Amino acid sequence: MSAADDQNLGELVARKDYHHEPWHSVGGRSLRNIIFGVNDGLITAFGFVSGVSGAHIAFIIVFLTGIAQALAGAVSMCFGAYLSNKAEQEFFRGEISRERNEIDSDPKKETDEIREIYESRGFTPEEIEILVKRITSDKRRWLSFMMTEELGIVAENFDSPWKGAFAIGVSFFVGAIVPVFPYLFASLGVKAMYLSAALTFISLFLVGVGKTRFTKTSWLSGGFEMLIIGAVAGGLGYGVGRLMSLFGLGAA
Repeated sequence: MSAADDQNLGELVARKDYHHEPWHSVGGRSLRNIIFGVNDGLITAFGFVSGVSGAHIAFIIVFLTGIAQALAGAVSMCFGAYLSNKAEQEFFRGEISRERNEIDSDPKKETDEIREIYESRGFTPEEIEILVKRITSDKRRWLSFMMTEELGIVAENFDSPWKGAFAIGVSFFVGAIVPVFPYLFASLGVKAMYLSAALTFISLFLVGVGKTRFTKTSWLSGGFEMLIIGAVAGGLGYGVGRLMSLFGLGAA
């Protein structure tokens, strides 16, 4: 595959947005990444700080370790998403190259595959021949059709791997800061734990409501589902921390 082909892979699939619903758009995909990143950050950090505070460790230590955990988690999420997206794109590039070679080396077989696709959808032989002639009259159109219909590759797959990775990493860090922030104020004492829980539960509920924008389920059930998951994570974390304290692993 030439450098020019590699650069224009995304253009092989029609990038026109025929979907008017926001959850199908490019902006909708970015919003999904942000919501899921914030959600993971909230739950992970809340479980962490609940466990550390449950071990009766000084709140400033809880804050500092919470920030460190948030940064480490954000970096991990960012690079994990980047590597995953990059590997997926490399796989797709290989599939596209193979499909291009098949069109060049065995056009009859590839043409028959187009016919089979439209036959399965109930088109008449006359309609199929018109469509086949139209598709195969241009190799870029032909390749684009085979990518979409046979390989299931869409334009979304060719977004920059860093774009989604950055959105997930930053949103994870933002979400993780929420449960950690109250521990910065040592004067709050035990109230910091309650404020952390309150902010986390409110944020989780709102994230759950936001997620229903894509799942099309009840906003109330979506909000409470996330809230319950966060409560379970926090409860488990706090319980582990209390056990650590009982065994002398915490600090007063």
